[in-house]
Amino acid sequence: MTLLPHDRYCDEIAHQVGLLRAVVTSGADLTATVPTCPDWTLEQLIRHTGGALRGVEALVRIRAQEAVPADRMTSGEAPMDAGALDAWLAETGEMLVGTLREAGPDAPVWSWAGVPTAGFWARRMTHELTVHRADATLAAGLPYEVAPDIAADAIDEWLQIVEFVQRTQPHDAARELRRPGKSIHLHATDDAGEWLVELGEEAIAWRRGHEKATVALRGPLTAVMLAFYRRLPLDSPGLEVLGERELLEFWLERATFG
Repeated sequence: MTLLPHDRYCDEIAHQVGLLRAVVTSGADLTATVPTCPDWTLEQLIRHTGGALRGVEALVRIRAQEAVPADRMTSGEAPMDAGALDAWLAETGEMLVGTLREAGPDAPVWSWAGVPTAGFWARRMTHELTVHRADATLAAGLPYEVAPDIAADAIDEWLQIVEFVQRTQPHDAARELRRPGKSIHLHATDDAGEWLVELGEEAIAWRRGHEKATVALRGPLTAVMLAFYRRLPLDSPGLEVLGERELLEFWLERATFG
C-alpha cells in the first residue's frame, strides 16, 4: 500500500470542503433526512462533518499526545442557516488545511489507529469528507464524483482500519468477520484498481491485484467505493456481484466504517 502525498490530501480536503459548501448553497432542504444516515438531517450531517474537521484541527495544532475531550476540541455548534453554515465550513476548511500543511505529515499527533502522526489525520479527514459528501449529495439529489486516486485510497484506508481493529481488539465484534478460506474481490471495471480481501483466522489480509475470490463486486471505481461503504445498494446500476452475495452482504453490514 502506498499513501498519497501529504499535500495531495491537503489539496483534496480543500476541494471537498468546497464541494460540500456547494451542496449547502444549492438550495437543498437542510431539514431533509439523509437516506444513508437516517438519524441525521442534511444540516446535522454537515455540522457533524465540520465538527470532525475542527476537532482534528485542534488535535494537530496542539500536537495532542492523548485523546482530547470533544468539548475541548470544538468551538460550539455550527450556525443553522445556509449562509452562515457555508461561511462556517469555509473557515473550517481553511483552518484545517493550514494547520495540516504547517505540521507536515510526520508531526507526532495522537490517533486511535496506530499511526500517531498528522499525516494520519490528513488522510482520515480526506475520506471523512469523501464519504459524507456522498451522503450529502444523495440527500440533496445532486450528482457525485470523486477523483480515482482518492476513491481507491478510500478503499485502502477502510481495509487498513478494519485490519487494525481486528488485530488490536480481537474480542470485539470484529471476530464475526473472520471466515477462513473465504475472500472478497473488488474490481473497478474502469481499470482504476482491484483488491483481494482474505478473511483469515486472526484478521483480514488484503492486497491490490486481480485474483479469484469467493465473491466479487464489480463496477466503476466510484460505485464500488460507495457500495463498499454502504452508500450505494449492491444492486445499483453498473454494479455486479458474482459468487456468494450473502458473504459480501454479511461482511459489509458488520465492517462498515465511515
